[in-house]
Amino acid sequence: MKVVTVGEMRRLEERSVDAGVSLDSLMEAAGLGVARRIGQLLDGPRGKRVLVLVGPGNNGGDGLVAARYLSDWGALVTLYMTAPQRGRDDKYEECRSRRIRILEADDGGDHFSLGSYLSLTDVVLDAVFGIGQRFPLEGSFADVCHALDETRRQQPSPMLIALDVPTGVDAETGAIDDACQPVDITLTLGVPKIGLFKFPAAEYTGQLETIDIGIPVELDSDIPLALADDAMVTGMLPPRSAGGHKGSFGHVVVVGGSRNYVGAPVLAATGAYRSGAGLVTLATPTSVYRMAALHIAEAVHLPLDETVDGQVALAAASSVRQAIAAAKAVVIGPGLGQSDEVQEFVKQVLLVEPALECPAVIDADALNALAKTHIWWERLQAPAILTPHSGEMSRLLHRTVAEIQEDRVAAARDAAAQTGQVVVLKGAYTVIAAPDGRTCLSPFANPALASGGTGDVLAGVIGGLLAQGCERYEAAVTGVYIHAMAGDSVVDDLGNAGLLASDLLLEIPRAMQALRAG
Repeated sequence: MKVVTVGEMRRLEERSVDAGVSLDSLMEAAGLGVARRIGQLLDGPRGKRVLVLVGPGNNGGDGLVAARYLSDWGALVTLYMTAPQRGRDDKYEECRSRRIRILEADDGGDHFSLGSYLSLTDVVLDAVFGIGQRFPLEGSFADVCHALDETRRQQPSPMLIALDVPTGVDAETGAIDDACQPVDITLTLGVPKIGLFKFPAAEYTGQLETIDIGIPVELDSDIPLALADDAMVTGMLPPRSAGGHKGSFGHVVVVGGSRNYVGAPVLAATGAYRSGAGLVTLATPTSVYRMAALHIAEAVHLPLDETVDGQVALAAASSVRQAIAAAKAVVIGPGLGQSDEVQEFVKQVLLVEPALECPAVIDADALNALAKTHIWWERLQAPAILTPHSGEMSRLLHRTVAEIQEDRVAAARDAAAQTGQVVVLKGAYTVIAAPDGRTCLSPFANPALASGGTGDVLAGVIGGLLAQGCERYEAAVTGVYIHAMAGDSVVDDLGNAGLLASDLLLEIPRAMQALRAG
């Protein structure tokens, strides 16, 4: 599935018409799909009360079609026409011929009674604007949002469903109007819109679902941004031969740790094992090794020379490169620290010849070390996956965090193009970008993952997938997805606060098994 800008969505509709799919057919398919989903959510529409907020454009037309179907299936439907300027088109007349109750926003008495209709309904369908938003919301449109706000404060309140895009959300930028109301579910049409994955809009979108409206599949082939889903990721998972052995599933070297960050490399190493790697070598400063060995008995340990403050010494670079020479992947950075000597160590591992033969996951403090090195990407001697959060990306691109967050997709693409490496921009709706322009958006936004160590687990998972033979872009997409699935599984048990990074580790193989099992 793809994710589109407003302009791309309009071009898809134009291409559909050129391919012989009329706008009326698209509208009928949209309304039918929305009506069917509402019927499912209501456990059958018969006798259920549905209020449809109808706007002046095509989104309102989609809502009228949905209203017609729901009425035919036995729902008690009321239309609230939010704009008097809507023409009496065929969709409107079809609803009127069925004697569906219609309220007009310019009828003062009916407008003031909107609150009572809202409080008595089971579902409110917001079909006001869609991608054709008007800012700021004024007049009857703002009044409707204020009425929704008052109704939603009551208990019980009706389910609020947005058709395509919630009213007051900019489908391109993710900006919201002051009057915007959060919805329970957004049924987006054809393909998801990029603004629904940006904040603050993402917090107003509720559960996001996509309704097929009949756009021919091949028409979106040139749209660069994909949305990861189960089918995509299942196809990227590395095979598990019944006759395999630990050598078959790859060897990962994890380089990290310092006196203040003992757990980070352990989490990364365990993540690599949990994603299916056959063997993991954990290279840590000697003082860290003594503690880490107690927490991961399965790893091969490589104690490294260290400085007086418990960070890796520059002299350890040669032994690390020897270990990497026998591996299929390396993860470098978790918990290394940021001393000048650590920075030189990272350069001696990654930026000197001969080139590393295996791919590298460059994370955390290794990224910070590179960010302080002039045009480091021209010296990098390994195919790599960079895994920055927004702060680290800010340092890599020399942009503010606010600039990064304003357009995360563009930031990831820019970094991938500039460095020639795969980039994973972590955060809600993580973005994965390849130098060749392929870009993928993770569909997960889980605040429980905003805790120390979860990124270390992710780096290890990606490293484990690389060791098993995944290409860099596929390993990044797959690792991000199963890591987020694991987070959702923990949230199902514990809620969205209080997750520890170690809670994810057992859920990683369970997520992979669930994908393989379909």
